[in-house]
Amino acid sequence: MEGANHSRVSEFVLLGLTDSPELQIFFFVMFSLFYLMSMLGNCLILLTVLFSPHLHSPMYFLLSNLSLIDMCLSSFATPKMIVDIFAQHKTISFEGCISQIFFLHLFTGTEIVLLISMSFDRYIAICKPLHYSSVMSQSMCVGLVVASWTVGFLHTMTQLAFTLYLPFCGPNVVDSFFCDLPLVIQLACIDTYILGIFMISTSGVIALISFVTCTAHFIVVSMFFGPCIFIYVNQEVKTAVKKKLIRQVKKGRNVLLPHIHSLEKIKIFKILTSCLKF
Repeated sequence: MEGANHSRVSEFVLLGLTDSPELQIFFFVMFSLFYLMSMLGNCLILLTVLFSPHLHSPMYFLLSNLSLIDMCLSSFATPKMIVDIFAQHKTISFEGCISQIFFLHLFTGTEIVLLISMSFDRYIAICKPLHYSSVMSQSMCVGLVVASWTVGFLHTMTQLAFTLYLPFCGPNVVDSFFCDLPLVIQLACIDTYILGIFMISTSGVIALISFVTCTAHFIVVSMFFGPCIFIYVNQEVKTAVKKKLIRQVKKGRNVLLPHIHSLEKIKIFKILTSCLKF
C-alpha cells in the first residue's frame, strides 16, 4: 500500500495554450469574450423561455435545458483556464483533474442524449402531429431530461472506472489547458491505446443516432465529435499547434451550439427582437 501511494502523482502540470506574452493577451481577451458570450446568450435563452408563455412547449423546454447544460459545460474548466493564462506554473491536483474529467463527460454525455431527445420531439411533431400533445406530455419531457442526466452519469462512470485505477507513476505534464481524458491516460505507466479506442467508441454509439436526425444536430455532433475522434485515435499527433487548434474548435462549439438550435426557431427570434425594442 505504501508503494502504491508513492507511485501515484499528486498533481498535474498544465502546459496551457502558449508562452508568448502577445498570444497570452490575445487568448485572454478571446476566451473571456467567448465565455461571456456563451453565458449571456444561454441566460438570455433561459429567461426568454421561462418568462414567455408562448414558449412553454416541449421543444423550448428541451432547448432551455440544452442552454443550461451548455452553461455548465462552459464553466467546468474555462474560468480556471482564463485565470491561468498568465500564470508561470499551471498546476491542478489529481483530485481536481479527475473532477474536470468527471464534469466534462457528465455534461457532454447528457448533452448528446438531450440532442437525441430533441430529435425525438421533432420526429413526433412532424410525423405524428395529431398525437404530439399526448406523446410529448409534461411527464414525458421531464422523463427525457432525467434520462439524459442518467445516461450522462452512467457514461461518465464507464470512463472514470478505468481511469481511476490506472498507474500514474511518473510523467505528469498535460499538453492542454485542462484535464482532457485522452491526454491524461497517455501519462499512465501502461499502454492505453486500446483503452482510448474503447472510450471513444462508448461515446460514438449515442452520437451515431444523432447523425440521422436534422441538419442542426448533424452540425453540432460533427463539431463535437470530430476533434474528439482525432485526438483519441490519432495519438501520433505531436505538433502542439495542431493539438491546441483542435481544442479551440471544441471550445468554440460551446459558444455556437445553443445558438445553432435557437436561431432556427423563428418564434424565439421574434420574441428576442421584441424584447430588444423595449
